[in-house]
Amino acid sequence: MTSHHGIDAEVLLDWYEQTARDLPWRRTEVTAWQILMSEIMLQQTPVVRVEPIWREWVARWPVPSAMAASSQAEVLRAWGKLGYPRRALRLHECSRVLAEQYGDEVPADVDLLLGLPGIGAYTARAVACFAYGQRVPVVDTNVRRVVARAVHGRAEAGNPSSRDLPETEALLPRQIDRAAIFSAALMELGATVCTARTPGCDRCPLPQCAWVAAGRPVSEVVRRTQKYEGTDRQARGRLLDVLRDATGPVERVRMDLAWTRDPGQRDRALDSLLVDGLIEQTVDGLFALAGEGGHPA
Repeated sequence: MTSHHGIDAEVLLDWYEQTARDLPWRRTEVTAWQILMSEIMLQQTPVVRVEPIWREWVARWPVPSAMAASSQAEVLRAWGKLGYPRRALRLHECSRVLAEQYGDEVPADVDLLLGLPGIGAYTARAVACFAYGQRVPVVDTNVRRVVARAVHGRAEAGNPSSRDLPETEALLPRQIDRAAIFSAALMELGATVCTARTPGCDRCPLPQCAWVAAGRPVSEVVRRTQKYEGTDRQARGRLLDVLRDATGPVERVRMDLAWTRDPGQRDRALDSLLVDGLIEQTVDGLFALAGEGGHPA
């Protein structure tokens, strides 16, 4: 029996084998640490932007202890323009724990992974599945969308729910190695065919889809587009750029000049960067990237 609640595993696995993108972190020689780095980077950043940075990181920090030996500031600079830079700090923190407590290896157990800095429910299961071939449900927005459409006949998945994990686990083939590939295939289908805005139903390999069978009912969810221009996020990025490009601590006026459109917003952005530990202030009031302000680590 290969069909589970409307998703035909056999068909999906055949499709994936023939059409899967050749992403570098999917190759057999890639380690669990390198897969973990890719998963952290891919959380909120498209593949095309992640790939060159990931390749640099693999060359520079092939094992956790290599990253742990680098400073926070070096890791933040190498993160570049991937966005949401707290991810870089958490990964640096994680590298230290792996180097000191796990023999420079990434654990395979989901519960141990969940105990690592910056590792949430999705990332822990993604590493267990993609690095160690385990039969665990891996649920991201792409998977939730495919399940919502193919199984439930809804255009949108709605908000994440406690049902997501058990529901996705029920779709997995019983055979462990097939289950891990099925998880990757489900995600690939959502990323490349069953997309949010323009689903390519004509290219979909699934013989049955509840959403198509229902006439592709329109979503009742009003999609809000996130703007970046003029946001606090953009202000934070500009301020961080000043420090990334500097060789040491800089004066407040340099930070002020980086965002002149709204001084109140700039002050908020600066405060939030300090609170997040991405930047620090020296004793004489200069600003520096994390670890470069002259404070003991």
